[in-house]
Amino acid sequence: MGRARTPLGAKLCRHREGGTSSGTAISDVVRKSVLDRSIPGRFLPLHCSASCSSSLGDSGPLPPAPREVHVGNPVALSSSQARPPAEFTCCTRGRVSPMAGAAPITAFGQAVIGPPGSGKTTYCLGMSEFLRALGRRVAVVNLDPANEGLPYECAVDVGELVGLSDVMDALRLGPNGGLLYCMEYLEANLDWLRAKLDPLRGHYFIFDCPGQVELCTHHGALRSIFSQMAQWDLRLTAVHLVDSHYCTDPAKFISVLCTSLATMLHVELPHVNLLSKMDLIEHYGKLAFNLDYYTEVLDLSYLLDHLASDPFFRHYRQLNEKLVQLIEDYSLVSFIPLNIQSCFSPPHPGQGEYPAGPAGCG
Repeated sequence: MGRARTPLGAKLCRHREGGTSSGTAISDVVRKSVLDRSIPGRFLPLHCSASCSSSLGDSGPLPPAPREVHVGNPVALSSSQARPPAEFTCCTRGRVSPMAGAAPITAFGQAVIGPPGSGKTTYCLGMSEFLRALGRRVAVVNLDPANEGLPYECAVDVGELVGLSDVMDALRLGPNGGLLYCMEYLEANLDWLRAKLDPLRGHYFIFDCPGQVELCTHHGALRSIFSQMAQWDLRLTAVHLVDSHYCTDPAKFISVLCTSLATMLHVELPHVNLLSKMDLIEHYGKLAFNLDYYTEVLDLSYLLDHLASDPFFRHYRQLNEKLVQLIEDYSLVSFIPLNIQSCFSPPHPGQGEYPAGPAGCG
């Protein structure tokens, strides 16, 4: 099922003075923005030679969008199919000011993050249904360009701006590099996101974020997007999902603790860690300790003793000790168990509250 996309490589702007009337020149602008943007590790924005504006507060209607142009396909746009001669697409990376003309309403929401397969999309579906059942107005925003076949009603889809498959084909990137490119592209075109979110003021936002771990541990694009939303008076809480099966392996659990801590420090948002798929945890094997040990992150020295019994990890005891010490020094990481099927299921007839699952819910 195809989705119409904004021409990749640019955001809309209008010339106040002068411009170009050549269809070939329009194509050159689109092509050059892609070539400059494809330089690894650098973003060379193409600025307009004339004074232009892309603010949503400008008077007058925006120019009509040209026909779809795919990345890497320098199609010459004829004057009859393109926008008026004095207008073309360009790519700038200026900071976006707070929503122009928006009602002074503070909006709230959740940024759902976590590694691939942790249940982010399922959580967004369940949480949106739960809040709507309580009478809340909810807007689910898909920020994952690789997320297709969405199960929930999507108010804003980043796939309309940029698609992972298009980026991979045009720039010959793998899925990881392509996803980083897409997030940097969204960061450079935040006015598009602002225009989509502006009419939804008064809704509770749920952002379904990409599952690439680098975006939440050291890459700056996603954090920059969240930071800009704060300037739009949009208050977010990060909901970090982790698959509960990592609890069955002490070494993996220490790794998850380090990843969660790095995410909390990097994203710089109020943070909630959830252990997802708690209804399946018994299928992964018996836990070495009680569940509260993993959710409250109690004395981790017991994990070290457990790892010492393994011939492989016995050689890495000092490394594990340092990692455990790092986690305990910050004392920030804890988890809430979540069974999405039980927590967000519809109430039974005559029952006013939502039943809590056997493992509890966040």
